[in-house]
Amino acid sequence: MSRSPIDVSSGRAPGGDDVLLSVDNLDVTFGSGSGAVHAVRGVSYEVRRGETLGIVGESGSGKSVTSLAVMGLLPKNAQATGSVRFRDAELLGTKDKPMSAVRGKKIAMIFQDPMTSLDPVFKVGQQITETLRVHDKDLSRSAAKARAIELLEIVGIPNADSRADNYPHEFSGGMRQRVVIAIAMANNPDVIIADEPTTALDVTVQATVLEAIKAAQHETGAALVLITHDLGVIAGLADRVLVMYAGRAVEIGAVDDVFYRPRMPYSVGLLNSLPRLDVEGRERLTPIIGTPPSLQQLPPGCPFAPRCPMRIAECSLAEPALVRVDGHSAHWAACIRSGELAGKDRYQAGNVFDTTGGDSQLPAEVGAAALTDDAGGYDASPLAAAQPSQPQSPDVMRPIDPPPADPPLADPLPADPTLADPTKREESR
Repeated sequence: MSRSPIDVSSGRAPGGDDVLLSVDNLDVTFGSGSGAVHAVRGVSYEVRRGETLGIVGESGSGKSVTSLAVMGLLPKNAQATGSVRFRDAELLGTKDKPMSAVRGKKIAMIFQDPMTSLDPVFKVGQQITETLRVHDKDLSRSAAKARAIELLEIVGIPNADSRADNYPHEFSGGMRQRVVIAIAMANNPDVIIADEPTTALDVTVQATVLEAIKAAQHETGAALVLITHDLGVIAGLADRVLVMYAGRAVEIGAVDDVFYRPRMPYSVGLLNSLPRLDVEGRERLTPIIGTPPSLQQLPPGCPFAPRCPMRIAECSLAEPALVRVDGHSAHWAACIRSGELAGKDRYQAGNVFDTTGGDSQLPAEVGAAALTDDAGGYDASPLAAAQPSQPQSPDVMRPIDPPPADPPLADPLPADPTLADPTKREESR
């Protein structure tokens, strides 16, 4: 299947004269032949000093694989093509030993699971000092320990001087993540890649971790590539957004352009799956129906077409290229109908998504309808009229019949008279 080329300029930051990291037409494939998985397809972006680029998309869209390719951490069965450049140095294809001089020193990464990132048999202070001394052979142990304590204080670890002597299992999940952030910022890297840094953390812990990331960026002046599912995090931290779907970029632009003027139906769907705080009363969220396609066998044309409410026959002819939208040099979208979304904000554009049967009524209304519906076959979806009556939808609340009563217990066995009278026990002998 042919794929439309993607211009590297689509991912460039405005005024990109101080570009630190440049990814150009990156492709990553796992395996070969009919079982090959095309995890990343033609991704291009640039990020410059002090800038935050947010990468969003569903699980399996290629976000983490892109970052692993940048760090040179892909497994042996992966084939990567394209270009990954740090300043003027090509990183893609570089051997592990020279890449070790780049990892941690020039480009650092905050991994998703801190428990697997930290060594459970070494104290956290030792792990930070090791990171420092690997890249600075002249640094003494005492100076490295003092710097480790300072880093723990920067990321908000209380009593840092004593907590440096604790093991990872003695920290909570949020505090372990802050230790990983301290390790990432230890050598003042030029680029920090944060891969799902707030996953599986509660909201209050997320806030402290995000504050630690902002502190790390402020301390080092680094460029930040933030990979996450959480659009709220992107809205609060990112300068630009790259939306990925089925292994490729489908929309790129400034955070305000993508959030308030999205031009790709997939981006519209992601944004309208969030609850609105500016609307009184209750509203059901509108989901994107279906699941992402298999990366082993993509559908013809646009990979989002099977789930897209705006699809037409032309969508299945060829995969659309990223093109400038609204005449904006920094806003790109991969949709042949993006012009029809021009002039609409995200909420107006979201009207292209129909509510499903389970989303057309609020929970209380659904429950009330279920209690009065004696005929069965309830279905509030727009397609109900065109389909035969189906069994009761599982998301409709109906009264539950009480379980049958337990059968009465059988009469107990007669007591053994010898157990109560010792003389009878003797006679039985």
